[in-house]
Amino acid sequence: MIDLFTCAKWLGIATVISLVVAITAFVLGWGFRFRLVGVTSFMGVLTAGFFALGLGLFPHAQIPGAARYTLIYDNGANQAVVAVSPEIEESAIEPTLIQAATDLYSYGRTGTAGNDQFTIKLRTVLHPQPGVSKPLFLGTAKRSITDRSSKDIDIEVFAENVAQLPRLSS
Repeated sequence: MIDLFTCAKWLGIATVISLVVAITAFVLGWGFRFRLVGVTSFMGVLTAGFFALGLGLFPHAQIPGAARYTLIYDNGANQAVVAVSPEIEESAIEPTLIQAATDLYSYGRTGTAGNDQFTIKLRTVLHPQPGVSKPLFLGTAKRSITDRSSKDIDIEVFAENVAQLPRLSS
């Protein structure tokens, strides 16, 4: 993961170096001194931008016990599908759904007529025999799109599908 404060620090150092070179160019009367002013200004904008992003414009909550997932489908409005490994532990299904509902929820999502729920479906793919793939939905998470203050997430785990998961021998 990129640490934006570290990037901002190095961009700040590069900006100061660029400023020193620009001042030197003015003192010595170099022909490209005005170009260096533009470069220094742009470096300052980049530094400020990385610093602002590092302040936490994109907070990320870490849900204990959640497994890694991959976003498979997102219509940008009220539906998303995430995939996990078939080796997922049964105890990790609910935290993974909560993690995905937290990560993918944003204020830009809209509901459709009569449906103000943001629905995340959790699935995996089983391979019962070579060349055959079987998608298996393990659960859903639903939260309100219209009630922005609500943190309530309705979780439903499909026990009959979870029972089909391959068990790791220990």
